[in-house]
Amino acid sequence: MSRPLVEIRDLKVHFTLRAGLLRRVKGQVRAVDGVSFDVLEGETLGLVGESGCGKSTITRALLRVYQPTGGQMRYHAADGPVDLATLDEAALARFRREIRLVFQDPQSSLNPRLPVVDIIGEVLKVNKMAAGEALRQRVAALMTRVGLRPETMHRYPHAFSGGERQRIGIARALASEPKLLIADEAVSALDVSVQAQTINLLKDLQRDFGLTYLFVSHDLSVVQHICDRVAVMYVGNLVEIAPTDRLFEAPKHPYTEALLSAVPIPDPAMRGRASRIRLPGEVADPANPPPGCPFHPRCRFATDICRSDKPALTSTGQDGHAVACHHADSLTLANAFDAGQFSAPHSNSVTA
Repeated sequence: MSRPLVEIRDLKVHFTLRAGLLRRVKGQVRAVDGVSFDVLEGETLGLVGESGCGKSTITRALLRVYQPTGGQMRYHAADGPVDLATLDEAALARFRREIRLVFQDPQSSLNPRLPVVDIIGEVLKVNKMAAGEALRQRVAALMTRVGLRPETMHRYPHAFSGGERQRIGIARALASEPKLLIADEAVSALDVSVQAQTINLLKDLQRDFGLTYLFVSHDLSVVQHICDRVAVMYVGNLVEIAPTDRLFEAPKHPYTEALLSAVPIPDPAMRGRASRIRLPGEVADPANPPPGCPFHPRCRFATDICRSDKPALTSTGQDGHAVACHHADSLTLANAFDAGQFSAPHSNSVTA
């Protein structure tokens, strides 16, 4: 098994709520509330859950856009592990070169006033990796590698399609030769056919450059095709993590089961078999989470212990599969293939 590239332990990111003329503290939003998981070298780890569950907050904490409230983020650099949560700004500069982010919206993430050569080349300049003609050659090589014509490097972002703009964003992220690439909803704003092309590009780049991906998404169909393992979040908590095939075939947490059941079925002939689980109530407020299990107000299996004790993330006894549920051993849950949402476990490529 690969060794961890990043080890996150009991990560907490809380935001202070203030109100009134004097801006007095009224409480805290527990955006991430004690999350622990590893990102293994060379893998693609999917991070999934509803909007507001804390997925993007974790990625911003890794980049130290947000300062963690507590916990550790151990990054295994070439010269030994470091805790990203405790480094000062000067020390962080080196590791921000090794951990890069591909944004969701390729239009708003690119400066419309700069040509592509400057958008990609800025990373090379800031990190003192190239200048002058060497920089232009490096930009041309990066554009070619992501499927863009290098002769277009002097054009501005508006001259490119949405898929091409996302390729520019990927080339910019690759410019500093990172080890970890964070894709935060990187294909959700693209058409389905362009999504497929972008996913296949990401897989090719991972193979060629030995990249590790943290892939944040709400689209489980995409996650199934690109991810080796999947971590499921709910209201700032990690509720299940497992190899992709195992999670889709045998989910252990009721929330995971509900997520899988909500995936649209593309085949009209199969839709009659669908049995979508409609959760009662609303998603818990991270500023005022319920006691015990954060999912218990919406869970049809909840008992008294669920309402009083928060379950720990515990191994199921199967390699790499852990779940935070008091009743995981006794539940028989529907998998992703029961209603025909997914045709086969995780393939090597995606077709439009």
